[in-house]
Amino acid sequence: MLIGAFRRYPRICARLVLRRPLSQSASTIQAERPGRPFDILFFGRDEFSCMVLQQLYEARDVWQEIHIATQPNMKTGRNGSVLSVSPLKTVGQELGLPVHEIPPDKPSFRTWQVSSPPPPFSELPPPSPRLLVTASFGRILSTDLLQRFAPGRRLNIHPSLLPMYRGPAPIQHALLNGKRETGVCVIEMTEAKAGIDSGDIWGRERMPIPEEADFPALRSFLAIQGGELLISVLREMIQGTAVARHQPADFSAPRAPMITADDALIHFSTMTSQDIVRRHRAISHQKPLFAYTKTGKTVQLHSLSVYELPPGSLLWRLAEPGMGWYDPRTDALAIRCAGETLLVVSELKKQDRTLIPAKAWWNGIRPGMTAEGGDGQTVLHLVSQI
Repeated sequence: MLIGAFRRYPRICARLVLRRPLSQSASTIQAERPGRPFDILFFGRDEFSCMVLQQLYEARDVWQEIHIATQPNMKTGRNGSVLSVSPLKTVGQELGLPVHEIPPDKPSFRTWQVSSPPPPFSELPPPSPRLLVTASFGRILSTDLLQRFAPGRRLNIHPSLLPMYRGPAPIQHALLNGKRETGVCVIEMTEAKAGIDSGDIWGRERMPIPEEADFPALRSFLAIQGGELLISVLREMIQGTAVARHQPADFSAPRAPMITADDALIHFSTMTSQDIVRRHRAISHQKPLFAYTKTGKTVQLHSLSVYELPPGSLLWRLAEPGMGWYDPRTDALAIRCAGETLLVVSELKKQDRTLIPAKAWWNGIRPGMTAEGGDGQTVLHLVSQI
């Protein structure tokens, strides 16, 4: 299937991207030639930024120095039992690049001085070869920091077709909304008061979204495209041919706010099984989907798929959305959803318990979690609110 090739051969599949020019709106910035390859200060943290950095590192013709700015090590988990290390920090150290840690909290970062790293990023006025790049960084850069870089030298790689999906979660929302196409943009960063992700566009590429794509696969593909697009833009800047164009003004374009626990709550009465599986692919890597038992406890639903077998008497037994039954044919729970659809759930996790297979979970159901089905059988009943 396409999604299998998508995961195994992302660079080959990247050649399938649909390349289309930007609309011929008025150009806003004609990049000054830097005179030599760039000195780059690269902000990021997660796997998306790591993949962009690795491609940038390999393009030795566009940079003279690369310094990394990322979050410090942080203790997470119960009682701080887990040490979380920035993936970008690890990659930077493996590549032998200088790594600089920003303050751990957002208020302190707002006053963080770019002079904290060594030259070439402290002197003013900013020289033309000095370049700022962000990729999935997750923090708003201060005006003082932006002004340390000349206009046309403040770039962000954003994984959507702007102005659609401005915000911190564009990949997730494209999947949630069932979009068939997405893309990546290299944009000029602006001050926060001008609007998030609203800067002029230096480059943009479109790509189809495979029907079964999930967040990790789509993120990797877009990171590869974003890295290639960034390198292309930098080469055009060095040659003096790069031009940025205004983002189209579209106030009806969907936004991409941060994913919250509310996004992971399943509403069986309004969501079809297809809707739920799509949501699972979009956000379960960060927010596992869940519902409530009638006893008020949460239960996470994992390894989800659409029920493809003939339902037989299941729809009669599962008379209401949210009712579930262990189905030996799929070795999973079948849960009724909106539109007379059925959801297959292969693994579940009770509140404060470990993840277990559906059959073991079914065997542990208590009377307070059940209801009477349409055929008089006792069935599981999950709800969206207590």
